[in-house]
Amino acid sequence: MKLGYNTGYWSQGPPDGALEAIQRAEELGFNSIWSAEAYGSDALTPLAWWGANTQTVKLGTGILQMAARTPAATAMAALTLDHLSGGRFICGLGASGPQVVEGWYGEEYPRPLARTREYIEILRRIWARDNKVEFHGDFFDMPVEGGAGLGKPLKSTVHPLRTDIPIYLAAEGPKNVALSAEIADGWLPLFFSPKEDGWYREQLDSGFEASGDPSKKDGFEVSATIMVVPGDDAQRCADRVRPMLALYAGGMGAKGANFHYEVFERMGYGDVADKVQNLYLDGRKDEAAASIPLEMVEDVALVGPVDKIRGELDRWRETCITEFLLSGPAGALEVYADIILG
Repeated sequence: MKLGYNTGYWSQGPPDGALEAIQRAEELGFNSIWSAEAYGSDALTPLAWWGANTQTVKLGTGILQMAARTPAATAMAALTLDHLSGGRFICGLGASGPQVVEGWYGEEYPRPLARTREYIEILRRIWARDNKVEFHGDFFDMPVEGGAGLGKPLKSTVHPLRTDIPIYLAAEGPKNVALSAEIADGWLPLFFSPKEDGWYREQLDSGFEASGDPSKKDGFEVSATIMVVPGDDAQRCADRVRPMLALYAGGMGAKGANFHYEVFERMGYGDVADKVQNLYLDGRKDEAAASIPLEMVEDVALVGPVDKIRGELDRWRETCITEFLLSGPAGALEVYADIILG
């Protein structure tokens, strides 16, 4: 099991102690560090700034929102960061949700899977640098038809350090999980539960089969964000997880358009998710968090006494996960590594 470090979202500014934690993660032998973006800070700038203070860890975007950049802009940023980091960049991508895509970026959201296919195909063509890029799909036009009528196919002026920069796809729904196995090099799950491992493996296997590449399954990475909160009282530890679950299950999107809600519904927590969503959308966020039972927290996180966490880790190690992505202050990372790897 590999370990990665998630710097997380910004609030009023950069997360306190982020650089210290990143450097400590590298000292402890962590495999990767990850940045994030929503509708505030971007994922690329912090990764470049903090990554410049590291030597060995891989640098992943968790995630770049596809609506934020054209495929060419993402391809340029990726090959630039890959050069500067000596081949350590991981291009983590995601479709985000309709509220952000349409409300923040002013782009239409429907058919995100088809859009993702085109997006990734263009990235790979640009990085391959075999030919000038010409692409005419349902969502992307290169060169665009119309306008001044002067557009022409172009090839990157920069030779990529690696033509096979790895792409990890953030996905939760069955078709999107399968798509990650079909066209990407890794999957970034959120709210993974070991009891759903068999179901997720089925989706991944269908994607591997659709890829037509028998070897694709070998080396495919599953880098899952896992909250680990050690402490004497499991309920109190769970209190540190509940607000995040309430935010995602209840507040990320509208009713009928919240993919995180659907994850918990599939896990058997439909009634809880309904209550959480109703409370959260009514502005009663604390009540929404408090209504989440310990069992639901324990299905997606590791909380409580260290011996309890160690005892639960076996079921996580048996899943398709290849890398745990952890968050927390620098001083907690050695504890996490000792619990998980010790």
